[in-house]
Amino acid sequence: MSHFTTIQTQIRDLEALRDASVELGLGFLANTKCRGYAGVTRLAPHVIQLKGPYDIAVEPSKENDGSYGLTTDWWDGHVAKEVGTGYGRLLQSYGIHKTLREARTRGLRVSRRQEQDGSVLLTLEGGAL
Repeated sequence: MSHFTTIQTQIRDLEALRDASVELGLGFLANTKCRGYAGVTRLAPHVIQLKGPYDIAVEPSKENDGSYGLTTDWWDGHVAKEVGTGYGRLLQSYGIHKTLREARTRGLRVSRRQEQDGSVLLTLEGGAL
């Protein structure tokens, strides 16, 4: 029995997702198998390779709108330990990297500071937003 669950997200920039994965110490592979419960695997166009027994499949949304869904096996908390509940840390890092990429394409200077509560403060300067 498969335990894979898909959460539709607004992932629209695979390079920003790759940067977020690397920042969390995770692999980001193309066209490979995603691991799940009891050795069940599924082929995915992109896979975030976790250190534990499961991975995250990154697959185009069914709406063909250019966004991607994240699919994983949440059983026993293995994935949540690495990327946060509901992909929280991964999505936070993705948002940061997406913002950094967009700001740089507009010629803005960017500074980043990690706050004690885990939040991240981004400061954008120069040019026009």
